[in-house]
Amino acid sequence: MDAKTARICYEDFEVGSVKSFGPRLVTREEIIEFATEFDPQPMHLDEEAANRSMLKGLSGSGWHTCAIMMRMIYDGLLHESSSLGAPGVDEVRWIRPVRPNDELTIRITILEKRDSGSRPQVGIVRFNLEMTNAKGETVMASSYSGFFGKRNAGAA
Repeated sequence: MDAKTARICYEDFEVGSVKSFGPRLVTREEIIEFATEFDPQPMHLDEEAANRSMLKGLSGSGWHTCAIMMRMIYDGLLHESSSLGAPGVDEVRWIRPVRPNDELTIRITILEKRDSGSRPQVGIVRFNLEMTNAKGETVMASSYSGFFGKRNAGAA
């Protein structure tokens, strides 16, 4: 979606604002399905092996948790924005295991925003993200920047 038709553009982000997305239920079946294809470690595939691991039970791969995070951000924000992608992720921390039947919620805080130095039609927004389960426990934290189109190429 370009900046002319997007509902959310660079100009709409306010430093310090917080948005929440979710909850999203994580099933045992999807944990195993993701792990089977992308991260086939025993703690993600087999309950007995997972119980013997340091995680003490079946848990989602951290990469699965990141994929869920991306989907939640897309559904809650990016699909109606002028997102142009991202230069990468500054940090990802997996703090607690994601378990079958966890309901995950994301809280995203806008840390800063600035104009692109090389592309006047683009702004850069830096985010902090916290993913929690239904108990309010943080399962993952992340920080990253994203590129967003401006409604007006000269806008700050």
